[in-house]
Amino acid sequence: MTPRNDEPSSLRATPAERSFTCLIVDDDRDFAQLVRQAVEERGGVVQVRHCLKDAREVLQASTFDFVVLDNRLPDGIGYEFYSSVAQRCPDAVVIMMTGMPELSQAVILTRNGLFDYLTKPVNTEDLSACLGRVAQRLARPTQTPGHTELIGSSPAANGVTEHLRQIARHSTATVLLWGETGTGKDLAARVLHQLTHPDDKTSSRYVAVNCAAVPQEMFEAELFGSERGAYTGADKRRVGLAEAAENGTLFLDEITEVPIALQAKLLRFLESREYRLLGNTATKKFTGRIVAATNRSLPDEVRAGRFREDLMYRLDVNSVRLPPLRERLADIEPLAQFLLTDLCSKYERRLPSLRPDDLQSLKRHSFPGNVRELRNLLERSLLKGSENDSWMKLDLGWLRDRSLGDSTAITPPAPAANPDARTLPPLDLQEYEAIRKVLTEESGAIRRSAQRLGITHQALLRRLQKWPELRNLIPPA
Repeated sequence: MTPRNDEPSSLRATPAERSFTCLIVDDDRDFAQLVRQAVEERGGVVQVRHCLKDAREVLQASTFDFVVLDNRLPDGIGYEFYSSVAQRCPDAVVIMMTGMPELSQAVILTRNGLFDYLTKPVNTEDLSACLGRVAQRLARPTQTPGHTELIGSSPAANGVTEHLRQIARHSTATVLLWGETGTGKDLAARVLHQLTHPDDKTSSRYVAVNCAAVPQEMFEAELFGSERGAYTGADKRRVGLAEAAENGTLFLDEITEVPIALQAKLLRFLESREYRLLGNTATKKFTGRIVAATNRSLPDEVRAGRFREDLMYRLDVNSVRLPPLRERLADIEPLAQFLLTDLCSKYERRLPSLRPDDLQSLKRHSFPGNVRELRNLLERSLLKGSENDSWMKLDLGWLRDRSLGDSTAITPPAPAANPDARTLPPLDLQEYEAIRKVLTEESGAIRRSAQRLGITHQALLRRLQKWPELRNLIPPA
């Protein structure tokens, strides 16, 4: 990364000290400088921006390991920028500076991945302690176990890992990952990236984009980039995700959410591996790997007219199915231990033990939300318990309506009236039932339900358009 001209060279880390990258977004220049010095003392390579406009620009050009984000900025709110950081740098450690009236929002974000928050005015002791925790987190290896395998040793997990190892031998082959919501498609894509580039940690990048979260009118610019003046408001060159993922992996999650009108452009990109920035006639070549993921049946989407058949065949070069958790029950214990360790690190909590009876209860649950649902259960249980507990008390009431083989379980509620539900394809039926269950538990609250399902608010609304009978679960405004 090239430092800005207004950044004193005396404060930059030497090459030997560069251990992580940091973006500071704060309009208080004195405070930003204080944070910068503290981060650089810990070996960080820092870029500072004083408004969201400049922060978005640098985020398009670079990814970061650590982000310090002020909430009140001259041209917007930091909370809104947080989602862009999470999408562009999914592994980044993010802390936020916030005022007391905004504390509740900071707490909500913490439950959704924000590492920590500090209330202004920030004293140096609190800042130093927070940066110390950040340094400890950044010093730990990546969350992917061994970088090259899925968690668990069941035949299903081993089969996926072996399949990914075979695909990794061909560094540019297109891959389609498919499976139910929460089965770990993003993790599988990261494992594939590490298997493909085991000795290259710098030049080959992993770049992920949730297709459901990109507005239709911005899809081309987001994917391919744009030149200055290419459209209204494009006052600077925009680096696209394809360019950012050069020589690495471009992960297109929820590929079925790409609007049908844009699928032809995506097809040309997949076939030719060439693209052009908006506003430029020059062709650029993409030399990395493209990985797409979906929790839907592509043939069913084609039959419904929502997905191009030729794009389906072009994506399905190497198809990997991610098995649901109920097909790998032997992995529940190592998965639970791994997730709980990560959560305790996130919340600075003592690592409790899981009771054998609770582990057996987990194995009797069908987990329609799969690994994501297991993580949510563990997180909820951890936060409800005391920090000094040596044993984890699981919130088992959350599981009872989806129990497998437990004669004492409560009978699951009947599905919402839908004469066609029984004829849905298996993947659609799983998704339908997961949405119905969560909507029921959340009393029809759209945003909370989308959050628990691990999809965007807009993506859930599209599902409700597809299955209008589920709207009956939403209370009238």
